[in-house]
Amino acid sequence: MKIERYTKDRIPDVLLFEETLRKEEAHWGWDITEEYIQNVTASFENPAFADSVSLLAYQDGKVVGRIDSSLIHSHFDGSRKAYLDWICVLKSCRHRKIAQELMQALRSELHRRGVDTLIGLIDEAEGAQHFYRALPGAVIRDEGIWIDVP
Repeated sequence: MKIERYTKDRIPDVLLFEETLRKEEAHWGWDITEEYIQNVTASFENPAFADSVSLLAYQDGKVVGRIDSSLIHSHFDGSRKAYLDWICVLKSCRHRKIAQELMQALRSELHRRGVDTLIGLIDEAEGAQHFYRALPGAVIRDEGIWIDVP
């Protein structure tokens, strides 16, 4: 397995990954539409996304896992934290330490950028709960909230 930075030229690989996700599990909350593809493509040219860190796990030339985060700069305490937006591995490739390797690669990259804390919401699924509780140096605290901004 090889971990690579998600770059604009890898969008077709990620689209194939997302199509495979939907074939293996039907619960994904968004469709792969032309608008979605345009938005993702545009994000690689928009300077507002410069603090996004996204990595892909490749196996046999195909994406089998993905992790996405963004940096958080706060005047609250002058800190640099990161938000874990998404981590996912194809169902057919789970339990092979791919998620752990993606997480370690992300942590290394964030450390290199001066980030000392990674914050994320935890899916309620039992497998996700087990994964996060087993991460070295992770502590589950507080609760998450989703607020729609009209």
